[in-house]
Amino acid sequence: MSLPLSGRKLSGVLLTLLEQNHDRQPSLSGRLYRAIRTAIVDGTLHAGDRLPSTRALASDLGVSRSTAEGAYAQLEEEGYLERSTGSGSFVSCASTVRSSLRRKSALPQAAPETLLSSRGQRIARMGGCVDALEVRAFSAGMPALDSFPAAIWQRLLARHARHAPQRWMMYGDRQGLPQLREVIAQYLSLSRGVDCDAGQVLVLTSSQQALTLIAMMMLDAGDHIWLEDPGYRGAQTAFSGAGAALVPVPVDGDGMRIDDALHAAPKARLAYVTPSHQYPLGMALSLPRRLQLIEWARRERAWIVEDDYDSEFHYDSRPIAAIHGLDRHQRVLYVGTFSKVLFPGIRVAYLVVPKPLVQAFVDGRSQIDGHTSPLTQAVLADFMQDGHFMAHVRRMRELYRARRNIFLEELERHLGGRLLPGAAAGGLQMSCLLPDQRHADRRVSAIAADAGIDLPLLSRLHLGPQARQGFVMGFSALAPGDIREAMKRLAAAWPR
Repeated sequence: MSLPLSGRKLSGVLLTLLEQNHDRQPSLSGRLYRAIRTAIVDGTLHAGDRLPSTRALASDLGVSRSTAEGAYAQLEEEGYLERSTGSGSFVSCASTVRSSLRRKSALPQAAPETLLSSRGQRIARMGGCVDALEVRAFSAGMPALDSFPAAIWQRLLARHARHAPQRWMMYGDRQGLPQLREVIAQYLSLSRGVDCDAGQVLVLTSSQQALTLIAMMMLDAGDHIWLEDPGYRGAQTAFSGAGAALVPVPVDGDGMRIDDALHAAPKARLAYVTPSHQYPLGMALSLPRRLQLIEWARRERAWIVEDDYDSEFHYDSRPIAAIHGLDRHQRVLYVGTFSKVLFPGIRVAYLVVPKPLVQAFVDGRSQIDGHTSPLTQAVLADFMQDGHFMAHVRRMRELYRARRNIFLEELERHLGGRLLPGAAAGGLQMSCLLPDQRHADRRVSAIAADAGIDLPLLSRLHLGPQARQGFVMGFSALAPGDIREAMKRLAAAWPR
């Protein structure tokens, strides 16, 4: 058992701590309080040790008695000291404080599986969704931010912020601003063939939130779900995190191979598809397979999640209508987002659900984040109602078509790139196979990163054993000169 420090020795320790204390605490009393607390927490002072009187401590340290009294009073209020008139001041719970701090410091060293729930462990194993934080060649899925009509958006934003500003400070409608839900329903009906009304639309913050909400509301642990292979990583993480059994289904030139899915898991609870523009390979799901998928969902009382993430951008033909418009049995959950067609920072997406499920989904959404920014929703509603949205889509379709063509020319010139069938038909990126299979895709991607170029791995999007070696390369955010310059740098860095 250690002996308590004498008053003089304690004063010396506290004086050293005061001199070493470089925080910006302006009060001398506060600095003294921190010094004594540090001595208690690190074990210099022990439970039961007696401290000198405020008069003696003030004299030893050369401070006023009120300074020492203020420090002692704060320590007593926080439970570090016990004070009694006539008896003195004593350290109260230093051993408890120290053991608590030791437990905190040990926490990061513990194995993650001992700290997380079963669901948390599944999420940690799958990893999170990582989005590009800046425009780089050849990051996937980034729109041309420099071509967005920012002046129009700012004008609409200023108008709404100026009028009735307190309205936008309140909590928002859990389902979404009625005006925005109405214009989204109109747009989907006219442009995508989606048969819905505003009452079926939920305004969310991202398509990832939509998938997480679907997983939360529609899946139990162990339920089987069909996923395109390769497919969207965000869907894999959302459904795996819910405890679903992921069933990878190969794709070919007609999209997901429904016969393979029926053979692997005929009683699956849910199927996730990107039918208008398969991510990441680019083909469309053929009409016979769409009808086959709908019939399976009807027969098995299963659900189809249709992710229509970038259907606005088809370059060589008209966009294919959504599966939702073919379904007469209310088995389709339709997901869309404005992050690709406008800009990622808008944080607005939407989910169309069958009418009997609307209230349940609204209640479920309220447990995630409550609502999407009302001000952003109001601006977006005006942006769409005034015709700016469709005008922007038309401009971007032509811009991206031109950039796609330049990308294809440069890819062929410098790398002899091999595209998968349908990869260049639309979207903001395309899947390219390795031109030389001698080099592992991860090695090539690492070399490109050293040259300042992103090459997202195609193999990372596979769940099944047959993973293609290649990259998902974005082109839409890059000006023609940037595409040419980046392709030259990539060719120069390519392993020989």
